[in-house]
Amino acid sequence: MKASHGMDGSVPVPSSGGAVLEVALLSGLSGFRATGEIGVITRASWDQALQRLARTHTDVSLVDLSGVTFIDVGGAAALAVTAQNLGTGRIVVDRPPPELPRILDMFWPGLPTIEVAAR
Repeated sequence: MKASHGMDGSVPVPSSGGAVLEVALLSGLSGFRATGEIGVITRASWDQALQRLARTHTDVSLVDLSGVTFIDVGGAAALAVTAQNLGTGRIVVDRPPPELPRILDMFWPGLPTIEVAAR
């Protein structure tokens, strides 16, 4: 499989099963759009996107997950830890896969630095 570069310079990481995560910066907003799967195979790309988000975060950062089909507990944990470490403001997660709100409610109930906008 040929990998193409995302707008932020990241490269999608394919697995033998076809798992890929593509990340692109949002134009005019603090945040990014992710497409694909967030799991152990694509964790490096996810972690890089979250680190960049933390560095550029202002009051509200947007993470558009409308194109994400799956996120595992490790990916949700990385998001929650990033949100917990913000100095101020919050991360708005737009249209995540259905397992993300369940994982956040189970392990990080009432986390005030993440707002989930449902699908």
